[in-house]
Amino acid sequence: MVKHNNVVPNAHFHKKYAQSQRGPLKVRVNLNQASRKKTRRIARAARAARIAPRPLRSLKPIVRCTSQKYSARSKLGRGFTLAELKGAGIAVKYAPTVGIAVDPRRTNKSEESLALNVARLVEYKSKLVVLPRRRSKPKQGDATKEECDAVLMTTTVSGGHVMPHLKAAKTIEMAEVTAEMKAGTAYTTMRLARQETRLEGQRKAAKIRKEKE
Repeated sequence: MVKHNNVVPNAHFHKKYAQSQRGPLKVRVNLNQASRKKTRRIARAARAARIAPRPLRSLKPIVRCTSQKYSARSKLGRGFTLAELKGAGIAVKYAPTVGIAVDPRRTNKSEESLALNVARLVEYKSKLVVLPRRRSKPKQGDATKEECDAVLMTTTVSGGHVMPHLKAAKTIEMAEVTAEMKAGTAYTTMRLARQETRLEGQRKAAKIRKEKE
């Protein structure tokens, strides 16, 4: 037990960082991060070349970031919902076979997100070329020989996103400074707006009391 006003002992003696009488070291260190990163990059490039012209990644939906703070931002999600696939006329079991990611757990919270991703799927379907497993025996829905030759001639090896999410670049709007702008004071305008907002509730309550009287 600690006596007087001293620090409570909190020493960590259960970590075996050196050779001891209880056996050799079993501490896992992560000193090969750079080499593993290079290994993963080379493996991705090899797989992209092996499966070309098929894309390396699947088509992903556009979703909103979580929480009220970041909900204005959009990003690529995990997979399309069942409602989005139904709206685009794509079967759930068929979607992964043509490079469409599916997430059955996600649900649509608004009509805007549903319409956005349905349009994304429809655009993907219009550009989709399904290569036959055997060129000599194409099945129903597979591309023709001319389409296959055109794809093989024009497609390059790529490991990027399929239909990437392109965000609109922010631009600065330029305007002429008028005499009216110079005459007004921004500080006074903001102060009056803040005051009006603060007193809005009190004025409504006073108006309701006056109407009851």
